[in-house]
Amino acid sequence: MPWAAIAVLALSGCASTTPEPARTIRVNVPIPIACQEPVPEKPNMPVDSLPTDADLDRIVQAMIASIERWEGYAGQLETALANCRVPVKQSGYGLRGSLAVR
Repeated sequence: MPWAAIAVLALSGCASTTPEPARTIRVNVPIPIACQEPVPEKPNMPVDSLPTDADLDRIVQAMIASIERWEGYAGQLETALANCRVPVKQSGYGLRGSLAVR
């Protein structure tokens, strides 16, 4: 019986320690957002408007003009894609994530 009282007192001493206060740790988590960059309009190609009986010179001129328009269109698409890949600037008013760690 006296051993039981000693054991209860010994175990209650372990329970009386104050727990360590919780620490707040800031965790920055990237949040994906939709790209708001407008898609450039597809240009009309000169080749599409050629008559079926066009001579070789007109066909070649239309093909060269079409290539130049496609290159310009590709440049616009690459610019739009590059603008979508630019990281979003973090503001002080955004979401804040924190975890309580003991």
